[in-house]
Formats: sequence, C-alpha cells, structure tokens
Amino acid sequence: MTLTFHWFLPTNGDSRHVVGGGHGTPATAFGRDRPPTVAYLTQIARAAEDLGFVGALTPTGAWCEDAWLTTAMVSQNTERLKFLVAFRPGFVSPTLAAQMASTFQRQSGGRLLLNVVTGGESHEQRAYGDFLDKDDRYRRTDEFLSVVRELWQGKTVDLEGEHLRVADARLARVPDPVPEVYFGGSSPIAGRVAAKHVDVYLTWGEPPAAVAEKIAWIRRLAAEEGRTLRFGIRLHVITRDTSEQAWAEANRLLAGFDPETIRSVQEGLARSESEGQRRMLALHGGGNRDGLEIHPNLWAGIGLVRGGAGTALVGSHEEVTDRIKEYHALGIDEFVLSGYPHLEEAYWFGEGVLPRLEAEGLWARPSRVGAGQEASGQVPFATAGR
Repeated sequence: MTLTFHWFLPTNGDSRHVVGGGHGTPATAFGRDRPPTVAYLTQIARAAEDLGFVGALTPTGAWCEDAWLTTAMVSQNTERLKFLVAFRPGFVSPTLAAQMASTFQRQSGGRLLLNVVTGGESHEQRAYGDFLDKDDRYRRTDEFLSVVRELWQGKTVDLEGEHLRVADARLARVPDPVPEVYFGGSSPIAGRVAAKHVDVYLTWGEPPAAVAEKIAWIRRLAAEEGRTLRFGIRLHVITRDTSEQAWAEANRLLAGFDPETIRSVQEGLARSESEGQRRMLALHGGGNRDGLEIHPNLWAGIGLVRGGAGTALVGSHEEVTDRIKEYHALGIDEFVLSGYPHLEEAYWFGEGVLPRLEAEGLWARPSRVGAGQEASGQVPFATAGR
C-alpha cells in the first residue's frame, strides 16, 4: 500500500511562530498573525491540493473556528482536496450528524472524512452543555457511531441506549460514498470503541517503539471484533535541504517560547483527562526545554506551548523521508502533518520529501481531477493510499 498524506488547516490562526491552544487551553497570541480567514485557509488548501496531499485536518474546540462551517466554505474553492473534519459526538444528535455528513458529501463531491473526537477535557465539555464524565463520553460515542453507521446504510434506526435515544430515525438520502471515520484515543475504553467502529486509528507522534505497541494493541482489539483497521499518525514537520537548516528553524521556534506562556500552557494541560495528552507531556517532562529530541529527528518542542499533537519530524528531506519509512514499517499508512507557517511548510514538505517517496514507489501523486467527478463516475480518479 502506498502512503497517504494529509495537511492541516489552522483554524486557530497561523504564524511564523508556534500557535498554541487545544485540550482546554486557548490559542496563543501568535494566532493573530495570520487570522484564519476563508481566503487564507483557501490558500493553504489549494497549496496542499497542488502538492499532492489527499486531505486536510481541521481541529475542533473552543480554541478554533468551527470545522464544519469552515471546511464547507473552503471546499467550494478547491477541487480535489478532502476535508478531515473533527467533531465531537456529544454536541449534536447522531441523526443530524449523519444528515450533515450526507449533505457535505453531495455538495463537495464526496470529499468528507470524519475525525471523531470524544473530548478529553470535562471543563471544556461543560462549556458546551455536556456534563458526562470521560468514560461515559466514550460509551456515548459507541452508541453514536452505531446509529450513524446504520443510518448511512439506509436503515431505519431505533435505539434506547444508556446515553442516546432515537426513534424511527432514517435518512432521506444516504451519503455516497460513505465518509471514512478517523479516531484517536489511548485509554482502554477508547481502544474498544475504535476497534468496533472506525476505519483509521490515529496516534500522535510518539517514538516508534511506543507507536508499535499501540498498533499491536488496536490490532488485537479489532481482531476480536472481526475487523481490520488502517493506521495513521499526527505529526508536525520541519524539513529543509540540510539537517542544520531544519534544526536552526526548530531552535528559532523554541526561542520564541515565552517562559510564562510555557508555564501557563503546561499548567492547563496538566489538568487534562486525556491519556494521549498525558503521554505527550511525558515526552518533554512537563515543560523541560532540554532533551527535546526524543528519537532521531523526532522533536517534542511543539508540545511546550500546544495541546494535542506536540512532536515534529525535524531534519533534512532525506532524514524526514527515513523517519516516515520507519513509521510505515510499523504499519502506519497515513500521515496527518502540519508546520508553521502552514502555507510555506506545506511547500517544504511537498517539494522536498514527497518526490523522494515517489521515487521509491512509496507514494503516488493524486490525480488533479476533482473528487466530485470521481463521485459522479464521470472519470477515473486515483488517490495515494487507495
């Protein structure tokens, strides 16, 4: 299987510095350098499309713009790029979410992917009116995905669950194609939900040994459900013509981290209920600027000021290519990447790393034909990793 690459739409703002936020912490001031306007996000999306990325992830939470609305607008200014829309099941009914996804597929030409985010921070969930604890949120996600999956199959659904209740639910029009579901979570209950429902399990960028353990864990749980999944990884990237240039850029970003900002962000993230976030914090010791290269070319510096994905691949184009191959050998087929600023960094990776992977037969450039034409059956359409 060839590799699939996705980029990121910074709906919390962009900058030549790291924009923090996520997991209950607000976006940092650098997010005002390049506000997340539709015009700017469209620039990034078009660049990603031209460079050969298959999709673009948009985050969810109080720290950023709404992912559904933003991607719906940006999709009208692009042709092929898919949108990996992050959303939280507790904020919308499963029937409405299934309908929204179906509408998005028709209006975008089949370019929706869904990133289900159960929500690891109770204090942020409560701001949206959700007062369940973490385990109950995952149990609700289990029920939610069961309903959505059946609706997408054209079934009429009745459910009286522990957390959700629907009666005579049915879609007037089912999505075509059915959106693939992406999901990440490191707690035991998250693993069980992933094994039952999702197409792609996502992990944050931990060292390869830890990623291998997580893949083995999810594969075992999926096998117990009679299913097989694909695996993806979420990373930032700093790739340059030479290793020295890449690490100089990483050090420039690090120099821009204000000590008070690090202290405040780390204090907020320490309250996180997310097992994945706890694992991210452990990589840099809760705010330590030393020893941030935790594996060759894997840098934990981003996590000093940003919640969620906190590691970056840093190195020459050849070194970053080697690290991608290392993760691929473990079973990772999809890479969800980002970098600051997102417009320029997309070109560094797209022009520096992707051609090297293509030369080795590990990546194939997607067709420039629009996804809407593929969905309508007008013309053939090839995507990397299909």
